Amino acid sequence: MSGRYMTYDRQWVADAISKIEADFNRSADTHLIRLDLPKLDGIGLYLKDESTHPSGSLKHRLARSLFLYGLCNGWITKDTPVIEASSGSTAVSEAYFARLLGLRFIAVMPKSTSQQKIDQIAFYGGESHLVDHSGQIYEESQRLARELDGHYMDQFTFAERATDWRGNNNIAESIFDQLKREPHPVPRWIVVGAGTGGTSSTIGRYIRYGRTLGNGCELCVADPENSMFYDAYESGDCSVTGTKGSRVEGIGRPRVEPSFNPTVVDRMYRIPDAASFAALAYLERHLGRRCGGSTGTNLIATLALITEMKKAGQTGSVVTLLCDGGDRYCDTYYNPNWIAAQNIDLSPWTKALEQFDETGLFEMPLEHQTGYARA
Repeated sequence: MSGRYMTYDRQWVADAISKIEADFNRSADTHLIRLDLPKLDGIGLYLKDESTHPSGSLKHRLARSLFLYGLCNGWITKDTPVIEASSGSTAVSEAYFARLLGLRFIAVMPKSTSQQKIDQIAFYGGESHLVDHSGQIYEESQRLARELDGHYMDQFTFAERATDWRGNNNIAESIFDQLKREPHPVPRWIVVGAGTGGTSSTIGRYIRYGRTLGNGCELCVADPENSMFYDAYESGDCSVTGTKGSRVEGIGRPRVEPSFNPTVVDRMYRIPDAASFAALAYLERHLGRRCGGSTGTNLIATLALITEMKKAGQTGSVVTLLCDGGDRYCDTYYNPNWIAAQNIDLSPWTKALEQFDETGLFEMPLEHQTGYARA
């Protein structure tokens, strides 16, 4: 056992947990926004707005859970450097909590990470350690943790373990609680992306654990280009790997992360990046503000499911996540020069979204197959 563990300071850990709990107590829950689009005809569309967390994204919940998990397991002690592999948003949120506890924080991220996220990490006192490719972040994080006698947080392994999926104000419990007074309090679908797999695991488990709460509710995961979660879901082979990173920061991985649990997922869509980015302008027009790329990915899958419901003559509610704000992506998704440099044509998807406003049907064919959870 290393000297760091031998000198475990129980009082410091108790104080650190109290600081995190006090921070949580000062924070209100995030809003559930009803998005009143044209032609929904009895279908309620809701956005769970995770951008209002103190660190600005859905990953704030995960970072809080990971720090508490590390503290209670004895992995994080006084003066322990904390290292994380991330595409940016988790690193921003973990930098927030590291500053709260007075700990050194290093984010290992691909060079493609937006400058706005790098700046936010620095704002919270964190350091950014950039690598050439997203597949390098794991080994480099492990190396830094060994050399610095630090703790590699490893969100991709521990996301589904650190979060209490049965309740404790997790995102699933919050969604169901906020829907109680709506016309359709049990959603027909909840739509999320997969970055670690932790959010989909939490929601999928909670749907099953709730029994009557989850009656008639299913979980859909939207996966971007170059991500292996969809391939694993369709093939049943979680060892598949890819060679490219996702252009949609925060979701999509070149390997299937340990926290991804395909057996709690009822449907998956593979969403083209052009569709995700076209959806951002559509959301800005209807919501009045900018969102991050993963929210665009979620919206495309959501509209496909709403179209399916309408064709079947169904009413109900559909919930998806507004993961973070668009101010983190001024140099990429909202930059026409970046879109052009990526050889992305938004026009077919822009037209399909305009047609949805006119007809209530999202008719552009998606490059996907659908499946049901495997036992």
